[in-house]
Amino acid sequence: MKRYCMACDLKDDPKLIEEYKSYHAKGNAWPEITKSIQSAGIVDMEIYLIGNRLFMIMEVDESYDAAAKAKADAANPKVQEWEELMWKYQQELPWADKGVKWVPMERIFKLGE
Repeated sequence: MKRYCMACDLKDDPKLIEEYKSYHAKGNAWPEITKSIQSAGIVDMEIYLIGNRLFMIMEVDESYDAAAKAKADAANPKVQEWEELMWKYQQELPWADKGVKWVPMERIFKLGE
């Protein structure tokens, strides 16, 4: 199993942050979204929040392919609707490429290595 850690920022607005949290509260994520995540080989996903910074941990199996997931998402109208809605809350990290929300983080420490 492989782990990916990603970061993204939310707009620094307490009302918007609460709305974003509500969309991600247990049972509130759209079923089409969770299905697209799971069908891509993502076994587990957690999102953490501090201030307006998001941190996502994804555990993936051997079938996961980021490029294939991006292609499938681009062809899925419900995923595109969700992504457009989430842009209301999210913003690019200052060093991210234009239009990129979630940026991979570099692991710089691991206990035991």
